[in-house]
Amino acid sequence: MSEVFKGKGGVFRLRLPATSANLGPGFDAAAIALDFYLEIEAEEAPEFAITASGRDRERCGNIDDNLILSVYKELLQRHNRPIAPLAIRMENGIPLGMGCGSSAAGRLAGIALAVHFGGLDWSSQRILEEACALEGHPDNAAACWLGGFVTAACEDGTVHVAQVVPPAEWRALVVVPAESLATVKARAVLPASYSRADAVANIQSVSLLGLAFAQGRGDLLRIAMHDRIHQPYRAAICPLLPRLLPMAGTDGILGVALSGAGPAVLVIVADEAGLAGAAHAIRGALEGLPEPEFMVSRFMPCGASEGWKQIPA
Repeated sequence: MSEVFKGKGGVFRLRLPATSANLGPGFDAAAIALDFYLEIEAEEAPEFAITASGRDRERCGNIDDNLILSVYKELLQRHNRPIAPLAIRMENGIPLGMGCGSSAAGRLAGIALAVHFGGLDWSSQRILEEACALEGHPDNAAACWLGGFVTAACEDGTVHVAQVVPPAEWRALVVVPAESLATVKARAVLPASYSRADAVANIQSVSLLGLAFAQGRGDLLRIAMHDRIHQPYRAAICPLLPRLLPMAGTDGILGVALSGAGPAVLVIVADEAGLAGAAHAIRGALEGLPEPEFMVSRFMPCGASEGWKQIPA
C-alpha cells in the first residue's frame, strides 16, 4: 500500500463495496467485502449538487446532512485546503443502518474526494488510517478499502491488516429486516466487562475464523463464528439473530453471524447451488416475523483502492 494518490481535477470515480464486520467473534477486528456497492462520480462545479439513485436515494442526496460531504469538507479545512464545490452522482446499493458498512463506505468516499480534489499526496495506507480513525475501529474500513476477508489491529494510529481471498464458491445471504438500527444503540447494550470464560471462548473461535477463511475450511465456520462478546447482548434488539443462529451447519449453511452491529444477519452458504435451499429454510425459521429482504452476494477479493480512477477532463 505504498502508492500515493494525487488530485488531478477532472472526473473522479470510485466504487466502494459493502462489508460485513465482526463475523461473530471478530468484534471490531474482522470483516469481509461484499459485492454490492456505493458508486461515486464527481467533478468540480460552481456549487455543491448531488444526484442520487438506488437505495435510500433521498437520504443519500441530502446536501445539508450528508456524511460524504461532511468528511470531505472537514478534512480539507483541517489541512488548510480550499473547499471546491462538487457535482456528485452516486448510485447506492448498500442498505443504510443495517450493519453492512454504509458508514465506512461513506467516510472513505469523503476522504478519497478530499485527497483527489484537495491535492493531498496521501498513500493508500494513509487513506485507510484516516477512515479507521473516523470509524473508531478498523474492520469495515479495511475490508471496504482493500477487499477480501481482513483482520486488522491498530497501534498508535497505524493500522495493520492481514488479508486473504475467501473461497470463490462460498456465497453470502444477507438477511435484511425492514427496520434499521443505529450503531450507537447497538453498542449501548454491550457490557463494560466480560468473564475470562467468555474472552477465552472468543479467542478460540476467532483463531479458527482466520484459518477457516485462509484454508477454505467451511466445515470450521459453524464453530469459528460462535461469539460470546456482542451477539448475546444484541439479540434482543436484532430479532432475526436468535432465529437464524441455530441454523449453522444445516441446509448447506456453513455459518451465521450478525452483520456488523446488526440488525441484518450474514449467512454463509457453501455454494451457489445451496442458496435456494438455505433461503427456503431461513424463511421457515423466520415464520411469524415480517418478511425480510434477501441479498445474495459473492465475497469480493478487491476493495475500493483497486478501483481508484482519475480521469482527465
